[in-house]
Amino acid sequence: MKYIVVLADGMADIPIPEWNNKTPLMVAYKPVMDHLCSLAQTGLLQSVPSGMHPGSEIANMSILGFDPRKYFPGRGVLEAAALKIPVSHNDLVFRCNLVTIENGKLMNHSAGHISSGEAGELIESLNSSFSKEGVRFFQGVSYRNLMILKNGKANVDCQPPHDHPGEEMEPLLPKPKTRDNQTAKILNKLINQSVKLLSSHPINQKRIEKGLPVANGIWPWSPGRPSGFPTFKERWGISSGAVISAVDLIHGIGSLAGLESIHVEGATGLFNTNYEGKAAAAISALRKSDFVFLHVEAADEAGHEGDKDLKKKVVEDFDKRLLKPLWEGIQNMGEEVVFALLPDHPTPCSLRTHTSDPVPFLLIKPGILPDNVKSFDEASVKKGALGLLKDGELLQRMFDSK
Repeated sequence: MKYIVVLADGMADIPIPEWNNKTPLMVAYKPVMDHLCSLAQTGLLQSVPSGMHPGSEIANMSILGFDPRKYFPGRGVLEAAALKIPVSHNDLVFRCNLVTIENGKLMNHSAGHISSGEAGELIESLNSSFSKEGVRFFQGVSYRNLMILKNGKANVDCQPPHDHPGEEMEPLLPKPKTRDNQTAKILNKLINQSVKLLSSHPINQKRIEKGLPVANGIWPWSPGRPSGFPTFKERWGISSGAVISAVDLIHGIGSLAGLESIHVEGATGLFNTNYEGKAAAAISALRKSDFVFLHVEAADEAGHEGDKDLKKKVVEDFDKRLLKPLWEGIQNMGEEVVFALLPDHPTPCSLRTHTSDPVPFLLIKPGILPDNVKSFDEASVKKGALGLLKDGELLQRMFDSK
């Protein structure tokens, strides 16, 4: 038996008044998704444990069966694992966005999805300027980078920038959780110094000329240190597996869990990603491995941009360009495959950030009769046979021999 989870990050949404209170999943033309739904049992998944922040790191760990209340080490640590960056126990590791700051406001969490080439030059400048501050920057993909603070303390409250588009920056700056505010002071100093440094950088001058958002600040968040993490085999007894994604976070979770990382050329994490390449990579991986986790970021980014029309297009492209060839390939494999499809969390266009609401899912499993749900969307699956699942129960259902 083979197993595949296809995760469309942030694809779920909430009713949009301009669309007669329908969501992008409800209005999009998605014949493949709905066909899969007719073959499946469906339901809702509470992917974010109660009381936890609805970040992709929390939701994806929970979906894969790693309780984030127990194992979450900080997003920076996960992404450092993906990038094979050595981290000591004295290091405090942050995810560090390149952001747009205008008139004292945190305007854009991604600096307009700055290219990796541009980001690399800015990271180089940051390292040159702050080399004596006990801090190092490491380039990731686009705006998603890392910062390591030597001997920093994790007693700081840092706000994820994608949760606060257009808000005043000052109240969002890192704050100490204890009386020792040294680490918070260092972070605030670095943020303010980065604005002075990057605002005049040639990369940003060129972006201004092109009418693009500038990457004129850093925003460190989700601090943590390395900690213990079970392997996927230890958790589920599955001997081989692979992760396919354009996002370091997902590869980091996979790396710590002992899963193979597969990178697809042209996979961007945006609406222009290589859907077909990801589908082909998943089929190839399924032939070699028992389990594949295929992650697609594009819908989440459309939600963060607040662009409902783009999100609808992303859903349709995902359906036609990824799900169609993927399902055809699975049918031609000549093996039984257990198939699950879901988002990790909603990213409503009207809110431009994540919520912790349950997400729709479908599960196709040999020998299991489908329910009567024919459309894959947030409302229809409420009538599904599997009801409401949580805390790794979806994978438990997948791997259960019954």
